[in-house]
Amino acid sequence: MIPVRHPGVLSLIPGLVACGAVALAAVAVQALELRLFGRGWIDAIVLAILIGAAIRGVWTPPAALRPGVEFSARTLLEIAVVLLGASVSAATVIAIGPGLLAGTAVVVVLALAVSYGIGRLLRLPHRMAVLIACGNAICGNSAIAAVAPVIDADAEDVSAAIAFTAVLGVAVVLLLPLLGAALQMTGVRYGVLAGLTVYAVPQVLAATMPVGAVATQAGTLIKLVRVLVLGPVCLFLAVATALGRRSDAMPSGTAAAPARRIPVGQLVPWFIIGFLLMMVARSLDLIPAIALPVMADLAKALTILSMAALGLSTDARAVARSGVRIASVVILSLLALAGLALGLIFLLALA
Repeated sequence: MIPVRHPGVLSLIPGLVACGAVALAAVAVQALELRLFGRGWIDAIVLAILIGAAIRGVWTPPAALRPGVEFSARTLLEIAVVLLGASVSAATVIAIGPGLLAGTAVVVVLALAVSYGIGRLLRLPHRMAVLIACGNAICGNSAIAAVAPVIDADAEDVSAAIAFTAVLGVAVVLLLPLLGAALQMTGVRYGVLAGLTVYAVPQVLAATMPVGAVATQAGTLIKLVRVLVLGPVCLFLAVATALGRRSDAMPSGTAAAPARRIPVGQLVPWFIIGFLLMMVARSLDLIPAIALPVMADLAKALTILSMAALGLSTDARAVARSGVRIASVVILSLLALAGLALGLIFLLALA
């Protein structure tokens, strides 16, 4: 008999199969939504977590599944983050103009600070407050999923943040056109408002297409600029987390150790470097155009698989215990983001 040389790889298979089954179920439910309602109200990323958590609530996965589930929840998610970098280019940023570009960046930074402050004020743990702030200010589920491994967030925290953010994201898509009509906003103004407040790119399209092509184009460009901020934010959080670990490791009451060089790999995770390199490659047209949709689809598939793993790792009871506070933080953070967006629109006197 030929000896098995890579038992570690083989140990991943049961967990990968289980996560794959949950992910396929999520995709199937989303396809059923499209067939019945003409659009997907709940994204497959969210469905994967909900289905996985529901299974976890009635069945405890055996130990044999753990290696593959943990690999899916972390490593596959990190690969998805790298591929996400190919969705942003310098041309996208230049297209919206310096004033609106700078204003969008300021709104994102302020929204991050305000949302994090609200979370801490309502006594959410640091990591949960960071997850909600990034999801609210940047790009919802994708931002939460990308930031989670950087700050070593627990599966329960990630699942709760995504679940509550996803529900509110759907509500925003439904209610935002009513707000735009009430304020009698032009296509450009409404597009900017949608781009600054709606969480996911598909949701931006759903919220703006009924208003017109101008609103859709403006909303998509602004939304992609928000996605662009994900790289620098992850980089900042990676450095802050690494320095925090180093500080926590020092015994209290001891003299400060001599300054030493910290390896780049400890400060900046490999997938953040990969994200930035992909972004540069896209800006320099080093990635063939035919490969871009394939990379986007692969990133989405890996993210769904990772969210299925997170769902299977989630104790729904722990999520429910903190539900009211998390929901309150998400709602207040979104209202603050909408207020900042409206302030920017009227400050710049957009047509």
